[in-house]
Amino acid sequence: MHKEAVHLQRVLNYWARQQPDRVLLFAPEPNLRITYQQLLDEAQHLHAWFDQLKISEHGHIGLFMHNGRQTTGLFLGTMVGGRVITPFNLLAPPEQLAYSLDHSDIEILFYAPLNKDALLAALPHTKRKFMMVELDPDAAVGPYMDTAAITLPEITENHSALLMYTSGTTGTPKGVLLSHRNLMHAGKSIGEWHSLDQNDVVLSSLPIYHINGQCISTVTPFYTGGGIIAPHHFSVSAWWDLAQKYQATWINMVPTIIAYLINAAKSTGKKPTREDLKLIRFGRSASAPLPPEQHKEFEALFGITVIEAMGMTESSSMVFCNPHDERRRYGSPGLPCGVEAKVIDPSGLVLGDQTVGEICLRGNNVMSAYYKGEAETQKAFGGDAWLKTGDLGMRDTDGFYFITGRLKELIIKGGENIAPREIDEALLKHPAVLDAAAVGIPDANYGQEIMACIILKDDVSCSEVEMRDFCIKTLGKFRTPKVIKFVRDLPRGASGKVQRLKLLDLIDA
Repeated sequence: MHKEAVHLQRVLNYWARQQPDRVLLFAPEPNLRITYQQLLDEAQHLHAWFDQLKISEHGHIGLFMHNGRQTTGLFLGTMVGGRVITPFNLLAPPEQLAYSLDHSDIEILFYAPLNKDALLAALPHTKRKFMMVELDPDAAVGPYMDTAAITLPEITENHSALLMYTSGTTGTPKGVLLSHRNLMHAGKSIGEWHSLDQNDVVLSSLPIYHINGQCISTVTPFYTGGGIIAPHHFSVSAWWDLAQKYQATWINMVPTIIAYLINAAKSTGKKPTREDLKLIRFGRSASAPLPPEQHKEFEALFGITVIEAMGMTESSSMVFCNPHDERRRYGSPGLPCGVEAKVIDPSGLVLGDQTVGEICLRGNNVMSAYYKGEAETQKAFGGDAWLKTGDLGMRDTDGFYFITGRLKELIIKGGENIAPREIDEALLKHPAVLDAAAVGIPDANYGQEIMACIILKDDVSCSEVEMRDFCIKTLGKFRTPKVIKFVRDLPRGASGKVQRLKLLDLIDA
């Protein structure tokens, strides 16, 4: 990418000059596309339309739409014109969505017909008024195209670009405000780490209202001049066909997608040949820990190397990533990528290698503050430039980081710390288990006990007694879950990450 690309507008101007007809977005369902020149034209029309509507120069724009041509155009076009985009979680409960709509100070909200009912359920709980525009994500032309285009205003790297809200599973959602500098630094470091250029095309079904779908699947290909294949949602039956049809060179996944692709290939006996997938250089997994057994099984089945990584909303996504060589580690999100990292104890003391503590980050892709959240910002940074992530983990002697869990999710049984992921990975070794998640539940004797929620593979049975016997052999009696529940689904956030604390709702179910 050009050295002057310090904000998204310069990126678009550069690529529109260099490769105007290059396809930035493939929207598969209606088979629509956006070229770099088209995006520039539409951004100019969009900016003029916002001006006509008296939207503030750097005003906040809301997006409540699933993946589609218009969704991606609005997401990038709004930021390119100097305004701030806020994609809201389509799965948020009404009260949580209403809070985010109010807190974000949006002046206009675009919503899809498909998501109208969810929006209407939230509106009675809102306190602010804003314009609303219904727009089909698959429309070929947006309403703003009727407005005469104008030249985009000059912006700087310090301008705000993206306002995102955390899941709020443990309290009120927090607004993460990211600048153009944050996003450009993230796009640059991710692109360099994965050796991406304008010849690369990513297949990703991750929603644009999640940081992975935004920064990894959208901003990074945009930065490197590549292409994006963005279906409405993940479909196990369509995944490999889309990769071949649109000639994907890499695929962006989460562990849930990997699990379903493995299960489908094994249960049906059908999978693409390596010749079918010859263009795919690598797969990428993030947003939740990838169990080593699934990691190895996917690579063996499909012949595609999977690079595990880790990111967070507050850091514009990727902060750890495995290298693309023999050094990569199963069960580790990898080495620091674009940031500095350290592990501290509760007093703030930096811990040595192989010692578990809280992971902290510092870098140009890390937000400077929560939006209208002085107290939350102070708590997260503690008065210095290091962001406390809330993740527990350690660094090994080679510099690789390992995540053991979240501070708020740690199970403390009889005074002993137990990482839920330890239980998850043991359960996933059982041949009947498709997915599993453990959580701490109240217990009169130990303070906390372990509950495991398990999804079984299709057409496979396993009794609670059999599963408990397996756990005793694998984990030992002390770490064997006291409560085992077989479920059809696990509560997940936008990225597919299990929201463990919501599993507590199943205690009496």
